[in-house]
Amino acid sequence: MGIVNQLSEISKSNPFSSPVRSASCASNAAASDEVEFGSLKYYALCGFGGILSCGITHTAIVPLDLVKCRIQVNPEKYRGIVTGFKTTVSEEGFRALAKGWAPTAIGYSAQGLGKFGFYELFKILYADLLGEELAYAWRTTLYLAASASAEFFADILLAPMEATKVRIQTKPGAPPTLRGCAPMIWQTEGISGFYKGLPPLWMRQIPYTMMKFACFEKTVEFLYKNVVPKPRAECSKSEQLLVTFVAGYIAGVFCAIVSHPADTVVSKLNQDAGASAIGILKKLGPVGVWKGLVPRIIMIGTLTALQWFIYDSVKVAFKLPRPPPPEMPESLKRKLQEAGKL
Repeated sequence: MGIVNQLSEISKSNPFSSPVRSASCASNAAASDEVEFGSLKYYALCGFGGILSCGITHTAIVPLDLVKCRIQVNPEKYRGIVTGFKTTVSEEGFRALAKGWAPTAIGYSAQGLGKFGFYELFKILYADLLGEELAYAWRTTLYLAASASAEFFADILLAPMEATKVRIQTKPGAPPTLRGCAPMIWQTEGISGFYKGLPPLWMRQIPYTMMKFACFEKTVEFLYKNVVPKPRAECSKSEQLLVTFVAGYIAGVFCAIVSHPADTVVSKLNQDAGASAIGILKKLGPVGVWKGLVPRIIMIGTLTALQWFIYDSVKVAFKLPRPPPPEMPESLKRKLQEAGKL
């Protein structure tokens, strides 16, 4: 419990948790019912929010994900979204659209736990290391560093189920269920079969998550400063959640573009047991790695918006602190005024 106590102490002076900048619209008395920022319960509930946000959304879009993966690994047969759905249904029936739902649900729930839980943890740690003024001035860098650190560990949790999912969805003759495919991978390839896609998974997911969190944080900041007609503290919870959804969708579009080439490589790697990332890149070329981008933009934009909406809703439901975008510390304002830069 030592590390938990240390984190709790750190959070008390953290520039991203000041009560003065609290997002709560309730009175100070009601705010006392909130979970303590940076406490063990806070991180646990953030992780729970991540499980729900990632597990539910990724499982819900399995049909679109299946078609996207098939476009990536066999573009001659699956030439687009409509063709992909038609071909899949005509050859395998409607039930085929649900292939891979079980490893998706398990894998992305585990990833969500690591992604959101560790992001909150690293955000607090890095802000404390920088100090209040630098944490504000370098806040975009802080978001990028915290999200990259979180995703590194989240992908270790995701990799085995991601490998199983793609194998089920794209490899002809592969067992169509988790209980059939996972043992097959273990028996034929061992532990490496589950983790050989981890490096390209990092290549896909770390840039994706860095964009997801940093773009979301900056978009929220922009919307409240330039679009929303009243301060965040005066917005209702439903209005705040609407801003969350819009910012999440905008972030999702950029996420899809940044991470798509690596996503194509992951799909190809898990389809072909003997392939390598370098070999796939040479074979696909600079154009081939962008196959399936349109369905992925639709998928990731919607998915990211819903993830942030669900995650923020969990925070509201469990009365977790929801600090707004940070404001410039008074000490930094004074320094800039004295220097004639403000």
